[in-house]
Amino acid sequence: MREWILVSLCAVAFAKHELYSGWKSYYVAPASQDQLSILGSLESKLGVDYFVRPRVDREGVALVKPQYQEEFLNVLANEEIYHRLHSEDIKYQLDIEDEIIEARHAEFRARSTPEKPYDNYLRLDAIYNYMDEVAANYPNIVKQVTAGRSFEGRPIKYLKISSTNFEDRSKSVIFVDATLHAREWITPPAAAYAIHKLVENRTDPELLNNFDWIIMPVANPDGYEFSHTNERFWRKTRSTDQSPLSVMCPGVDGNRNFDIHWGTVGTSNNPCSDTYGGSKPFSEIETRLVRDVLEENLSRMILYITIHSYGSMILYPWGHDGSLSHNALGLHTVGVAMADAIFAKTLSVFSRYRVGNSLLVIGYGTSGAAEDYAHSVGVPLTYTYELPGLRRGVQGFHLDPKYVRPVAEETWEGISVGAKRARAIVRSK
Repeated sequence: MREWILVSLCAVAFAKHELYSGWKSYYVAPASQDQLSILGSLESKLGVDYFVRPRVDREGVALVKPQYQEEFLNVLANEEIYHRLHSEDIKYQLDIEDEIIEARHAEFRARSTPEKPYDNYLRLDAIYNYMDEVAANYPNIVKQVTAGRSFEGRPIKYLKISSTNFEDRSKSVIFVDATLHAREWITPPAAAYAIHKLVENRTDPELLNNFDWIIMPVANPDGYEFSHTNERFWRKTRSTDQSPLSVMCPGVDGNRNFDIHWGTVGTSNNPCSDTYGGSKPFSEIETRLVRDVLEENLSRMILYITIHSYGSMILYPWGHDGSLSHNALGLHTVGVAMADAIFAKTLSVFSRYRVGNSLLVIGYGTSGAAEDYAHSVGVPLTYTYELPGLRRGVQGFHLDPKYVRPVAEETWEGISVGAKRARAIVRSK
């Protein structure tokens, strides 16, 4: 009987990623801006999904559906764009990685050790259970807030962490969110580890003496759950009210939905696109709730970090046109300090973080992004963290779970240093 159950579970696991049967990924290396533009046009024309966006001085990784692979390769050959195979069988890679995650779960079960959200990739309920537990065990410094409910009715929660119940107006506010993009599974562990270090394993009194913290580990719970149950590389929300096509092509790219140069660059008006910006700014309840946290705490908020993956980058405004903010020196100085702190902790398998203006670092513009919006309404220092990934297999969004805690730990080093440097810069003005 036990053998039959095991076989059944394996069959279910290996059927889970049938959607990705026949999908392949390719390295692509444009040699000119013209070639880069051609690669960009393939997103809408052939539904190409870039794990790593190419630029003239950087190889990218393109995910291509079976029905478009021949045409994709013909375009690259005709335009003489250098390319090579990255992964022959995406489904196979995902099946193997599911086994690795389950083995990690089994290790904790065998030791009878509770598995925390910064130890492995956990589902939404497990992350929320951890937040519930922290709030219940540390009521003097933690308040859990249900900001609202997602399009599909899931709670969107965050923790307010403060030694003075957010009542000391001399303290600066830091806001960290994660998982605006559903498939970026490494981001909730980084946010959860920040909670752990602020509440359960406090080693730096300054971080509670001088700061109040808001941590939102899963800003897009619908998409996050869907990426676990249906489509591993799902990126958007799950709304179906944005267009007549939304029933067939649900969701909006949350990081193109903020009211800052909305709909102008690096986005799509096609609901079936992964970068669809919605029918209007803040069309999504998920982005409105992030906006509300920013506005509610704006008078004291000095630092906002939205955590994404992957690419080992710390990005700052303005992402729509590559121009620099009036606070560019402060943004760059604090960004470099955060990157240096991460580098001092990082594993050798990961690249050193690059720091700079969003457009100039990643090579393309983005409008409607959270980091730009937060800066536009008055938060002095705002950043997108792109956490590290590996370029082999599909280990960008889906790092081996053995890397989850190390990445969470190094990310915390950046956040904590960033908070201190941000306060020093803001108070000096």
